[in-house]
Order: sequence, then C-alpha cells, then structure tokens
Amino acid sequence: MLIRKADSTEWEHVFRIARECDVDYPGLEKDEFLVAERDGQVVGMVGLKRHPGCLELVALGVTAASRGAGIGGKLVSELLGGVREDVYLATVIPGYFERLGFVRPAEVPGSMAKDADWCAGCRRDLCTVMVRSAP
Repeated sequence: MLIRKADSTEWEHVFRIARECDVDYPGLEKDEFLVAERDGQVVGMVGLKRHPGCLELVALGVTAASRGAGIGGKLVSELLGGVREDVYLATVIPGYFERLGFVRPAEVPGSMAKDADWCAGCRRDLCTVMVRSAP
C-alpha cells in the first residue's frame, strides 16, 4: 500500500470515498488530501484543514472493501507525522480516534464549536470534538 498526496486526476475517487463513508468534504483545499492506494486503486483518504487558531483532521475514509486492514490509522499517522501543533477533529466514532492518540479537550477552539453551519447535515448530539496534542 502506498500513502501519498492526492493528485488532480483523483478528485472523483476522493469524493466517491467521502460520499461512501458519509464524511464531510465540501470546501476543502484539494492539495491538503492524502490518499491510500492499493493495487492501483484509491482506497482511502484523509485531509487537513486550517482554521483560525487550529488545524482540523477531516474526511478520514476507507472504502468498505478495504476496512480492517489498518489503512485509516496509517493515513492519520502519515498526515500528522510532521505536524507540530495541536490537531482537532469532530467525529461520531471517538473510540477509534482514542486508539490513535486523540482525547476530548478541556476547551474547544471557537472555530471548532458546534453551530448550525458547522454541523449542517450531521447529528450534533452524536458528535465529539477531540484533539491530538502537539508532540
């Protein structure tokens, strides 16, 4: 498996995986995505988005046929490998991200606050904001 920066020919695959996994992707800068490629096929993706005052891990998704092989964890590890600041995320699967070193923060940056615009289309009552502190 190869993890690399997504190239301009692959956006339809990235967006297909995002839809399949029901993860948020609108408005993301394309050059912020990494993809996982296996046997010539894009099977996973993850992005990093800069907000005022923080970074957010966004749109982690792996195709159904490729789940359970550690691809999501490898994508997150590669994405955050060189990041030297706190990284936040919003998720409905906090247990998964706890295994990757994320915790529930004492305080949430304003740009990560759950408001009507930020949470459009998701269930705020199921959503958890988490952080991985800078190394």
